[in-house]
Amino acid sequence: METFFEKVHGLFLHFFRNHNLHQICIIRNNVCYSGEDTLFATKCQAVLCNHKVGLVFMDLIDTHSHIDLEIFSGDFHQVLARARMNGVIGQVLPGVYRAGWKRILSLCEIEKDLYPALGLHPMYLRHHAPGDLKELQKHALSGSLVAIGEIGLDYFIKDVDKSAQQELLEAQLEIAAEAGLPVLLHVRKAHDQVQKTLRRLRFGNGGIVHAFNGSLQQAEHYLKLGFLVSICGTISYDRATKIRAVAAHLPLQSLVLETDSPDIPPAAFHGERNSPEHLPVILQDLASLRKESVEEIAEQTTENAEKLLLLQVM
Repeated sequence: METFFEKVHGLFLHFFRNHNLHQICIIRNNVCYSGEDTLFATKCQAVLCNHKVGLVFMDLIDTHSHIDLEIFSGDFHQVLARARMNGVIGQVLPGVYRAGWKRILSLCEIEKDLYPALGLHPMYLRHHAPGDLKELQKHALSGSLVAIGEIGLDYFIKDVDKSAQQELLEAQLEIAAEAGLPVLLHVRKAHDQVQKTLRRLRFGNGGIVHAFNGSLQQAEHYLKLGFLVSICGTISYDRATKIRAVAAHLPLQSLVLETDSPDIPPAAFHGERNSPEHLPVILQDLASLRKESVEEIAEQTTENAEKLLLLQVM
């Protein structure tokens, strides 16, 4: 069966060939843009009128994007522009170790649709120093962050130091609690342990379980703890039956979207660098699993992210 994107792509090719067009007209927030790059256009809803192609975009928020990394340094502005044209009105940039915090804060100061979250990632214990927690606390109390993260437990990696990870997680949860901030959780093979920690510390600020990979029951436990579940490109793979079932059954009010760029590309971009411009693809994949329309899912997931993270979207 022909997919949504294949239909749109065919529509564009047919129309462009018959009208000998090389321009596109993009309409977003009552602003009209034009250009020659039609790649992104094939992956959006299309309306043809007056011998031009008008694109109507839905506002989306990427709640987990690492576009601050070196892999994006060569085309950072182009990637950001394409993401915006695809309807991504905001991106949350999580920090994983102190050395990267400065660039995240700098980018978010310049680009007003980028929002900083800082944290000490459990996979990078050897990169963390004793003074990092104090520095994180200073940033958290400054009011410049939307969340603490990404933080958590990762029991998937080899030779894991569970004790050190646990100590680091609890220290950062205490910082988040003191600052009144939600957290962005990275959890692999450790959902039960993280949930026990959240209950024991009575952490009440909530947050987002990034790139959720657990069971439906574990997801429901997170909801009871005030957390949202983040859906990424994993759901586009047929073999990911567990997470596809979670994405299909959880209440829409509990979901947000992410790309985790440059990682976890959707199946349509398998083997390529992931990018925030691919967020509409993840949205469409999620809609294919649920009863709500693409528009309803876009609106609700964006509202969920804005409300939790207190985003002041331009």
